[in-house]
Amino acid sequence: TSSEGSRGEMQRVGAKQYLVARALYSEDSFAEEHEKVCRPHKTTLDHVKQYFKCDAKRAKNTALSLLPIVGWIKIYRIKEWLLNDIVSGVSTGLVAVLQGLAYCLLASLPPWYGLFSAFFPVVIYFFFGTSRHISVGPFPVLCLMIGSVVTRLVPDEGPPVNITGFEGLTRDEQRVLVASSVTFLTGIMQLAMGVLQVGFVVMYLSDTLVSGFTTAAAIHILVSQLKFVLGLQVPGISGPLAIIYTLEIIFAKITSTNVCDVVIALVIMVVVFIVKELNDRFKSKLPVPIPIEVIMTVIACGVSYAFDFRVKYGIDVVGYIPQGYESPIAPNLHIFKETAVEAFPMAIVGFAVAFSVAKVYSVKHDYTIDGNQELIAFGISNIFGASFKSFAASTALSRSAVQESTGGKTQIAGVLSALIVMIVTLAIGFLLDPLPKSVLGAVVIVNLKGMLMQVREIPYLWRRDKPDCVVWLGTCIASILLGLDLGLAVGLGVELISIIEPKGVIIFRIPAPIFFANIEFFRSKLTEVGFNPLKVLRKRNKALRMIRKLLKKGDLQWTSVSITDIVLLSSEDESNMEELDMSIDFKDLPVSIDWNADLPANISVPKLDLHSLILDFAAVSFLDISMLKELIRIEVDVYIVACDPYILEKLHDCCFFDDEIKPSIFFLTLHDAMVHVLEKHPECEDKNTQDDTVKPLIVFR
Repeated sequence: TSSEGSRGEMQRVGAKQYLVARALYSEDSFAEEHEKVCRPHKTTLDHVKQYFKCDAKRAKNTALSLLPIVGWIKIYRIKEWLLNDIVSGVSTGLVAVLQGLAYCLLASLPPWYGLFSAFFPVVIYFFFGTSRHISVGPFPVLCLMIGSVVTRLVPDEGPPVNITGFEGLTRDEQRVLVASSVTFLTGIMQLAMGVLQVGFVVMYLSDTLVSGFTTAAAIHILVSQLKFVLGLQVPGISGPLAIIYTLEIIFAKITSTNVCDVVIALVIMVVVFIVKELNDRFKSKLPVPIPIEVIMTVIACGVSYAFDFRVKYGIDVVGYIPQGYESPIAPNLHIFKETAVEAFPMAIVGFAVAFSVAKVYSVKHDYTIDGNQELIAFGISNIFGASFKSFAASTALSRSAVQESTGGKTQIAGVLSALIVMIVTLAIGFLLDPLPKSVLGAVVIVNLKGMLMQVREIPYLWRRDKPDCVVWLGTCIASILLGLDLGLAVGLGVELISIIEPKGVIIFRIPAPIFFANIEFFRSKLTEVGFNPLKVLRKRNKALRMIRKLLKKGDLQWTSVSITDIVLLSSEDESNMEELDMSIDFKDLPVSIDWNADLPANISVPKLDLHSLILDFAAVSFLDISMLKELIRIEVDVYIVACDPYILEKLHDCCFFDDEIKPSIFFLTLHDAMVHVLEKHPECEDKNTQDDTVKPLIVFR
């Protein structure tokens, strides 16, 4: 039959089907046949028990979370990745040795402690970190921040701060204790933030703020290295205006410059700069970047040893480097109290920089990183490293670039780089004895190029976004003059001020379609802001009706621009309630009424601090916005941004627009809408007049 043929047609080969057959149920019959399962209400105690409950599955998930190595080591491709990791590890290790020695000078510590910082944190990060490409170890900005703390508590000239535990220690030992203690405290802060899942704090450090901050740090680093390049004895200075005082001392002693140091430094900088530029230009053709810094360091060591620069020219050299590692030490609690304020910005900066670099490589190589786990990893790394006299670790972009560009696939390259550092520490460190410190200073200065060149962002920021430019300049100038810790705080303050929304403006971000089923929820969310538009509209129309009535009776009279009451209002007219929902009409009145001013005859209406509502429709694919007219009728300007063109087309087709709702309320971006609002309400730009009417961004979920 034809029906059988059609059924056979439907049941063609490969077609997927399902057939459901069940009894017809009423609520009662279903309840009789099937027992109702009630979800028990959990008490606080139940949640606590669940949190501390441990089973095999949870233990496995916890291990994978806290030890990311468990996840990627299982998929490690030995044949494809191991050789790349070996080459990368050796290359990165050589750079890490040199940078460890050089950056240690920024921390005002004996150079060999930089080797400790290039070893211990790397080993711990191997187990706990989520990035496969960053090279953990000394970071110049952090080293400089540590150096400011060290020189404050143990200055070059004069007695150290009175701290329990300094007794019987040499100046270098006191400085090492300060550096390790503040590093330990930094690690505790990072670990605590990771455990408390507050990795989101990094989002408050915008790219603009970080750029301005690191540029200022580069200037501080440049000034700090001038004493090595010029061969001058300049005491370490910390605190506000330290950079000015340091330059003053340098210029006062400029006639004592060691010419040999200057020549060596200039040669190193020129050669290293040229070769690094060639590395960048021909990186696609070079199997690995030329390790010019290492090559020049070896040459400088040999020449210095052969011609005895230390004796003949009075050059300051690295000197004796002890072989092996030193015994672990406990942190000093008294130093904790002295450095807590400075340790917190170190914890934030160290994490923010490392996370930013890790994020770049994770996107490039298509894997994910976890901000909270990164905090835990760096926290444990710094705690463990500080116990063995290393100082705070993060990552240097140049060193991470070497690890990634030489083919590094995983943190096995990082461990191999730590192995190279260990070999130098245990066996061949003595070969670096004749290395001039001016060489290390030159290497540091050359590596500042990327950070210093960020000043080129200023004209672009000024054209694109003036508030962003103000954040950049404010952060940079404050960090230069006040120091990096206070400068970072000032930069955050400027950034927060610049992003506060103007007075009288609310922004709703709506990540879901608006239609009849959720419009009431949308209304309720707007009501939570402080008012119900329909109620306000009815109150105003009721007040307007009463004003007209009193004017007609002669109980009110007009002045030049307002109305003045003669008698008190006795009652309200509740008739014709449907008219109260219509637009407010001032046609028969000579002036409009300021609803936020005091009204005559004891008439009271809600006062609104809101004049503009911006709806972010970037994620809205369907809408039923019957509520817009209520807002417009109470003189709240409504703007819609990032709306799908398809929706706009449909709104035009169905004649959605009228005299109240016009196409001009739609803007391409949130920025466009805000510019329009500020042009219409210029008083909003006066940030100093902001008060409690400033509303935060509201996300409608």
